[in-house]
Amino acid sequence: MENENVPTPALRKPRVRKPVIVVEAPPALRKPRVRKPVIVVEAPPVIEQEPTPEPRQPFLVGDIPVKTAAAIAVIAGLIGGGAGVAITGLTGATYRTVVQPQVVTINGSTATSLATAVAAKALPSVVTIEVSGASAAGSGSGVIHSENGFIITNSHVVTVGGAEETPSIRVTLSDGRLFPATVVGTDQILDIAVIKIDATGLIPVVFGDADSITVGSEVIAIGAPLGLQNTVTDGVVSALNRSITISNEGDGFNFDLPGNEQSALAQDLSLPVIQTDASINPGNSGGALLNTRGELVGINVAIASSGSSSGSIGVGFALPATLVKRVTTDLIDNGSAKHGRIGAMVSAVATSSGVIGATIRGVDPGSPAEAAGMVKGDVVTMFNGVPIRDEVDITAQVRSLRPGDVATFTYVRGGVSRTGSVTMGSLE
Repeated sequence: MENENVPTPALRKPRVRKPVIVVEAPPALRKPRVRKPVIVVEAPPVIEQEPTPEPRQPFLVGDIPVKTAAAIAVIAGLIGGGAGVAITGLTGATYRTVVQPQVVTINGSTATSLATAVAAKALPSVVTIEVSGASAAGSGSGVIHSENGFIITNSHVVTVGGAEETPSIRVTLSDGRLFPATVVGTDQILDIAVIKIDATGLIPVVFGDADSITVGSEVIAIGAPLGLQNTVTDGVVSALNRSITISNEGDGFNFDLPGNEQSALAQDLSLPVIQTDASINPGNSGGALLNTRGELVGINVAIASSGSSSGSIGVGFALPATLVKRVTTDLIDNGSAKHGRIGAMVSAVATSSGVIGATIRGVDPGSPAEAAGMVKGDVVTMFNGVPIRDEVDITAQVRSLRPGDVATFTYVRGGVSRTGSVTMGSLE
């Protein structure tokens, strides 16, 4: 057969693929693979650093904590009498004191109070005023109105109760500097004056809202009682809408001058005032009455006295800052101030009338009172929102307004209460 001799091919062993053996290092011998952490680099935070504070005592300017304190009264100076109580003049003693720079001394911050903070803030704005003339001398206080040297005080301070028309005046600042001063203008109707020293860079007092204080409000006063510079006292507002009167008669309310001299005034004065129980004494006239933020709410003008005592008995009076600011602006701008007038004669109400107020005794023809419909016999019980108890109250309120101002009033006629309004005329 064909192909019988062809050898039979040997069977080939199947090809076996050798498995691929991956030789790994034993776990114990292999270094573990360490993932390097991703480091996010951020900009460092901005650190705001406070300026390095200068060494200072606690409770300096602007650092007024809310703590309980009482009002400080500065004394000012009118005198009067009635029912055993007089409105005592506060013109200071004539003896001279050693003048030194004044600071608020703080012996440990734990002993500080609200009065401490207010005093530290307002002290640079309070001055001591010495006045001398041919026949009289005295001292008082004042507050700085502007950085260029205008200073507010009382008219009776710079005229020594009306005794001197051309006095010599010297002002001592809280830092001890002395300056001669000249009179810019005086208002003897509301007992306010402005004087001027040749200085700049002074620290003016900050005017506060006198209408925001209430009975019981804490107040602080700074002045120079008996020539003792920058004396601080405190207390509260004990009454609002008070009026006091100073008479030009020898037996009435007059200025209490050094040596118990009396000086007749050109006319009676009726002053609207804030009443405070702060301790004030002669020499504090023209000083600052401050609220708890160190803002001016009044200029101290008088104290009440009893019997032979001429010092504080806890009843002091200050002219409201709103009124002081208005008159001060007039004095600086014009050298004088204007006052309201309605042209009506008034007196206290008779006890048999059954109502408290001021009785209209007569009305001038063509006067603002006539134009407002006032007639003889009307009893005014309210004027411009202020209760009227007698003729002093209504006179004080009228004089505190400018000519052209419009005031509302309440009056009783024939047992019926009515309301009206009156436009102020001019006293001058």
